[in-house]
Amino acid sequence: MDKELIVKNAMGGMKDFTPAKVINTALEFQQLLMLYESGIKQITTKFEILEDEFESKHQRNPISSISSRIKDPMSIAEKLNRKGLDLTIDNMVNKLHDIAGIRVTCPFVSDVYHVMQMLLNQEDIKLIKMKDYIKEPKDNGYRSLHVIVKVGVYFSDHKREIPVEIQIRTIAMDFWASLEHQLHYKKDYSMPDDVDIELKNIADTIWNTDSRMQKLAKNIPGFVEYGPETV
Repeated sequence: MDKELIVKNAMGGMKDFTPAKVINTALEFQQLLMLYESGIKQITTKFEILEDEFESKHQRNPISSISSRIKDPMSIAEKLNRKGLDLTIDNMVNKLHDIAGIRVTCPFVSDVYHVMQMLLNQEDIKLIKMKDYIKEPKDNGYRSLHVIVKVGVYFSDHKREIPVEIQIRTIAMDFWASLEHQLHYKKDYSMPDDVDIELKNIADTIWNTDSRMQKLAKNIPGFVEYGPETV
């Protein structure tokens, strides 16, 4: 759908906006994104502290990388449009939980569940939703652990609970997901039908490799195996 049409549809409930109201909404939107940035900083810091503590105690790191992003305004408008919702601050806050996103990659499958367990054990983290695509992968072979949490962020005169989507997966899973995204999300060409079959076969091969690496990891001194039942 054309971007101009998406924005027009998403702003269906804003027909009575004056220039002053538009400016005010833009400022509110800017402040809202600042809140989400704060939520990302809060959780990223938690992961970094867990990294340092684990490496100090066990001489290895259960986290390979941490990255984050804030959905851009057009992506937010597109998602609200798909849901049939107006482009309002209330809808962004209450209807979308993936505006702020963090991706964590781990060496082993066990680390994925252990890292998530350590995060959820913290008192100011509230679990909202979890989808375990490692235990039950998508039809195309995609595997990852997805959770939506709310984290308390303290400002000068108030506290806000900010929703953040977190994806945790192994390095191998991330490799597949990143390349699958490049193959499928370009708009200027279409892929042959057999590409999906081959991608699924590759995803299965990667899962087999992850499983074999997990078995090898048990030889690491002090290694404790974690699984879906731990989170």
